[in-house]
Amino acid sequence: MQNQKITVIDTGSANLTSVVIALRHLGADPVISTDEKTIRESARLILPGVGTASAAMKLLEERQLPELIRSLTQPVLGICLGMQMLGIESQENMTGDSGETVPVSCLGLVNGRVGLMKTGDLPLPHMGWDQVSCVRESPLFKDIPDNSYFYFVHSYAMNVCADTLAVTEYGEKFTAVVQKDNFFGTQFHPEKSGKIGARLLNNFLNL
Repeated sequence: MQNQKITVIDTGSANLTSVVIALRHLGADPVISTDEKTIRESARLILPGVGTASAAMKLLEERQLPELIRSLTQPVLGICLGMQMLGIESQENMTGDSGETVPVSCLGLVNGRVGLMKTGDLPLPHMGWDQVSCVRESPLFKDIPDNSYFYFVHSYAMNVCADTLAVTEYGEKFTAVVQKDNFFGTQFHPEKSGKIGARLLNNFLNL
């Protein structure tokens, strides 16, 4: 792992530094970049994100990143909004109090769709530690007990779909971890999830 080239794709996200620090604690030496050559030559890539899909996708377009990301063949890990952007679309409230939603086209790399969580009497955002239950086996969860707790901060979530690896229930079940081919995503923040999150990041780096 120490000799691998690890790149955190610069999405303009606020959580870039925390991801870099977490990777350094694992012995990696990551760089933050939007450079095509750097990204293509990396052994592993992290796609972080916080905020809204509309703003994040606009930034990706401005940085000419969507087609580059879609063409990647090495393992890519989307975190939080970065995971949501791997999906087909995100239904976002773009009109304030009217509640009207419009679809934001995302990267289309996994089959899930994202929408505002339906939590009943539970507060939004979904914030804090919650259990993650695997529905498929994956090397991403090597040595991680099922129903382990990870740290979440989000109001939108991806539906459970054919590419779901693990789920969490908060009002209703949603995709906590997704994977299709070389693209992985976690709705929770592994970089903020203590030792268990570090183990998941380490598993990703060793895929």
